[in-house]
Amino acid sequence: MCRNTTAQSVGQTVRSRAGFTLIELLIVIVILAISAAIAVPMMSSAASSQMRAAGGIVAADLEYARSMAISRGQKHKVVFDPANERYEIQDQSGAVIKHPVTQKENGYIVNFTTDGRLDQVKVESAAFGASNNDFVEFDSLGSPDNGGTVVLKAGDFTRTVTVEPVTGFISVSE
Repeated sequence: MCRNTTAQSVGQTVRSRAGFTLIELLIVIVILAISAAIAVPMMSSAASSQMRAAGGIVAADLEYARSMAISRGQKHKVVFDPANERYEIQDQSGAVIKHPVTQKENGYIVNFTTDGRLDQVKVESAAFGASNNDFVEFDSLGSPDNGGTVVLKAGDFTRTVTVEPVTGFISVSE
C-alpha cells in the first residue's frame, strides 16, 4: 500500500498562514523609516550640491577667461545672460571661443537650464562696474575692466561669485 508521506501523514499538522505577523510588519516599517531617513536629506541636498558645483564652475570659467586673456595677449570677456540662465566666453572680437575640452561647435556657452546636472541653478544677477554691466572683460595682464559679482540661486541656496577690481581675484561665497 502506497501512502503519501506528507507532513500530515507523519503526524505533524500543517497550519495555514493567511497574513503577516506583527514582527514582520514592524521590521518592514523600520526598514522603510531608515530608507526615508536616508533618502529625504539626499533629495533636499540636490539643490545644495548643484549650487556648490555651479559656483565652482562659474569661478573656474571666469579664471579660464582671465588665463586666456593673459596667454593670448588679448582681451577676453565673460558675458552673462540672467534672463536665459546662461553665460559665454568671448574673445576680443566678440566671437564665442571654443570650449577647450568639448570643442563644441556652438562654443564656450554654459546654459544651466539645458544642463541636467545644474538644472535647478538660476543666474539671479550679474553686475560688474558702476553701470552694472552683465559682463566682465579681462585685459592682457589679467586685470578686469571692473570688479563685480554673479549671484547664483538654487532653491533656498545662494552663492556669490566675486571678481575683485584691479587684481581679478575670483572668490565664491555663500
